[in-house]
Amino acid sequence: MTVKTENNNEVFSIRTIIGPLLAVIVGMMMVILDSTAMNVALPGIVTDFKSDVSTMQWSLTGYTLALSAVIPLAGWMTDRFGAKKIFLITITFFTIGSVLCSVAQTPEQLILYRVIQGLGGGMVAPIGMTIIFQLAPSDKIGSVMGALGVPMLLAPALGPVLAGYLVEYVTWHWIFLINLPIGIIAILVGLKFLPNVERKTAASLDYLGILLAPIAFAMLAYGVSEGGKSWTSIETLTGLIVGGVALILFIIVELRQKQPLLELRVFGSSDFRKGIVISWISQIALFGVMVIVPLFLQTVRGYGALATGLILLPQALSSGVMMPIGGRLYDKIGARPLAITGLSIITAALVMLSRISMDTTTGFIITCLVMIGAGMGLSMMAINTHVLQSAPKHLVSRVTPLTTAAQQVMVSFAVAGMTGFLTSKITTHMTTIADPMEATFSAYGDTFLLAAGIALAGVLLGTILGRPKQQSEHAEDDETKEANAKMRIGH
Repeated sequence: MTVKTENNNEVFSIRTIIGPLLAVIVGMMMVILDSTAMNVALPGIVTDFKSDVSTMQWSLTGYTLALSAVIPLAGWMTDRFGAKKIFLITITFFTIGSVLCSVAQTPEQLILYRVIQGLGGGMVAPIGMTIIFQLAPSDKIGSVMGALGVPMLLAPALGPVLAGYLVEYVTWHWIFLINLPIGIIAILVGLKFLPNVERKTAASLDYLGILLAPIAFAMLAYGVSEGGKSWTSIETLTGLIVGGVALILFIIVELRQKQPLLELRVFGSSDFRKGIVISWISQIALFGVMVIVPLFLQTVRGYGALATGLILLPQALSSGVMMPIGGRLYDKIGARPLAITGLSIITAALVMLSRISMDTTTGFIITCLVMIGAGMGLSMMAINTHVLQSAPKHLVSRVTPLTTAAQQVMVSFAVAGMTGFLTSKITTHMTTIADPMEATFSAYGDTFLLAAGIALAGVLLGTILGRPKQQSEHAEDDETKEANAKMRIGH
């Protein structure tokens, strides 16, 4: 494989890094598909195990907590052992966890095996994004990251379709077992195409950071997850307080470290701060809605799992179409126009959804979902790429775990916050509206309007985005320049 650096006149093409890109995409698709498929499979698993939702919910929560706990280790392990080796190990770990989940005989076994899955899956996205970011020339990073972003938006919508089919026509065990051939393919492609880069001399391990980061992220995720049931329960308060204190201590420790576990100093860049805040806002609006819409389709409209997945499919397709377009446009015009346009489309679609009633057609809902998908495709990877380019290139391996870990917390907050808001609104409207169905529609409308307000805040903040200052190459030391050059050349 040959990839020309920016100093060469030859035109760069994504084809030159298609091998590594494919390896990373397959790995990320497997992890994200599995995360979304579990939501559809949960009712069938509860019945099969003769358990209850409150118990089996831990198969979701345990997975999220494991993801959150290991993400901060990705940067140090990449520096210490090399990106290729750790990426392949995490894919292997996730695949083994998937096979174990497929043969689980008790709720306790499934919960334990899901934790093993999460410990492997947590590092796949940050390490994969780091590999591809460093392979791409700086003037083509938008196009490359746009291609990488396809699984991040396609998988959450395709997951319910696949899971719906397997649950209804096969068995829930295949939701996990299907990862075995996918995982093997990802490993084989990775072995062949991922570049071998001399690993950096990693600093001595930040033991305090390793202790505090998992506690902070896992406890915050746990507290937010429990907050979906009650924000004043002992479990919620314990999670939020312990996680909050650990997070404050972690920030203090990391800012004093020469080689921190997570590079918090990037928050000193105003470009990075603006981008990351907009990213968080868009994630809260989007991922909250991605839970509420399937819930509405199944519990209010009465659609089955497969039908719900098929209704969500046009959203995935529109995301897939707009994602590469957004990537190419980012290289030409930057993140601001794309963030404003994409989030404006999402805001408009959510306002439309807020007016749903018993007379609303499925076609209208699909139209709104297509708009949301298009807006996501235009804006999400543009914002994420802006965030990465706002940091010095030699810190990217430390920045991607930071942004990915924060995203897990934001997604947990979005799901718990939106579902909690929906539940409270249903209760409120039931006391004032005689028709229970009309009250339920009103509650969903209020929830979509809340999401629209959050997306609108992202639009307004998008107006202050500028192009990141080109500081990365000057900030790199000789060792990092050599490593990046080798990654671009390939082996």
